[in-house]
Amino acid sequence: MTTHGPPLAAHRSHSRETRQGTRASPPATRWAEVWHGIVRRVTPTRAPAPAGARVAAQGQPDLLGWAALGTVYLVWGSTYLAIRVVVLALPPLTSAALRFAVAGVVVLAAVTVTRRLSTSPPRPRELLGAAVVGCLLLVTGNGLVSIGEQHVPSAMAALTIASVPLWVVVFRRASGHRVARGTLAGVAVGFAGVAGMLVPTSLQGTVEPVSLGVLVVAALSWASGSYLATRIAMPKDPFVSTAAQMLAASAVLMVAGLAMGERPDPAVAGAHPEAVVALGYLVVFGSLLAFTAYAWVLQRWPISRVATYAYVNPLVAVILGGLVLGEPLTPPILLGGAAIVVAVAVVIRQESHATPRPSGSLRA
Repeated sequence: MTTHGPPLAAHRSHSRETRQGTRASPPATRWAEVWHGIVRRVTPTRAPAPAGARVAAQGQPDLLGWAALGTVYLVWGSTYLAIRVVVLALPPLTSAALRFAVAGVVVLAAVTVTRRLSTSPPRPRELLGAAVVGCLLLVTGNGLVSIGEQHVPSAMAALTIASVPLWVVVFRRASGHRVARGTLAGVAVGFAGVAGMLVPTSLQGTVEPVSLGVLVVAALSWASGSYLATRIAMPKDPFVSTAAQMLAASAVLMVAGLAMGERPDPAVAGAHPEAVVALGYLVVFGSLLAFTAYAWVLQRWPISRVATYAYVNPLVAVILGGLVLGEPLTPPILLGGAAIVVAVAVVIRQESHATPRPSGSLRA
């Protein structure tokens, strides 16, 4: 699972930020801003391209744009496979703790080098907010995915977590927001797909019901963290907020892992180099490269096109799980997964039309 936030939460929250100017950016936006800031420091400044040139120059295909979006498709879609490879050999929570500790230190180093911590020091209340959101996204979100994937195929995990945008709609509706009928219809179809995938699989006994329930809780946690991030005090500087979220989550994951009896063993890691490589892949590619590509392509293309990653990623995960690990594609997975992907596509399309992206904004 990636460290990016669900697309729908970002779509809605950015509209509120534009109107009010006082809301904190959602976690995925903070990541995008972090790496966009790093890229700007090492890239020569250029004058903005004309609006039409952002998509293609003189009608020619934007190959760089497609390369960046293709990176997001492939890398974020492959993180479920990487997590599956990691947890088949290494303890799930402590390995996740190591992943986010390394990534958090990288962000903290960027904060230190650029002196952003001293110029925009966060208040204790803001650091607490970042820690809470980080725990919802990365501990009970990503951490539970790691636990669930010990007994659940990566394809099924990816399709279950793909329901996050649907849960965000539920939270919005429960809090009194008006939601279009088309969006609600998409949510109903999506949840029917989740039930159609999980219930028959559980009854057949091919997958542990408890592990399936863990994945559903993980999806709920990701959605609640994304929703809460725009409603509580968070550090104003995206570098500081991201570092706080990841480092707080890594500490909680390590404590939880040790409390559950996990004991990282270098000998086990040495006997399973593929797990170590997969963990490194999650840090370098999942948490750094894909976010950079995502931030860059958002400067060139409309959000309605970039947001397609939300339903392409599960498809990539299903394909890779079958090709690399030989995971079976049963009728419940195929039919339920298809319903989930279609529902997420409908919801994102509906919300994109309802909340246009302001020009020049950086979103995630």
